[in-house]
Amino acid sequence: MRLVIPGRGTYAIGHLVLDMNGTLGLDGELIEGVAERLGRLGGDPRPVMITADTHGGAARAKDALGLESVVIAKGEEAEQKLQFLRELGPENAIAIGNGANDTLMLKESAVGICVVGPEGASTSALFAADIVVTGICDALDLVLHPQRLVATLRR
Repeated sequence: MRLVIPGRGTYAIGHLVLDMNGTLGLDGELIEGVAERLGRLGGDPRPVMITADTHGGAARAKDALGLESVVIAKGEEAEQKLQFLRELGPENAIAIGNGANDTLMLKESAVGICVVGPEGASTSALFAADIVVTGICDALDLVLHPQRLVATLRR
């Protein structure tokens, strides 16, 4: 996905880094509409789920969504998520999350989207993001319709 944002730059987005708990899912279960929207992406950008698997639903979500999944160790989750993003190339990634442990990846990614869903969102994630939405389906719709990202982020 090529993203040209006036006053900000041009990005070749190759990855979509997704937090699980509070973002793709609630209490370990996928939020309705997530699978359908990720299916419509067709792998462009390539979605990757990263999670500490707090509620134990990562394996079910991975199977249901058919996407790459990375389960990180408990402790220093924010740093682990940032390291994973850096391995992918933050300048080529959109990150979506809601928690304090998503703050660093939201801040460093080309575009960070904070989801304020049923679980809420940490204020650090809120302030680190480029865009804030009220649900994961809204966030995925931005990726499906990139001109919406441009309209929101242009300067």
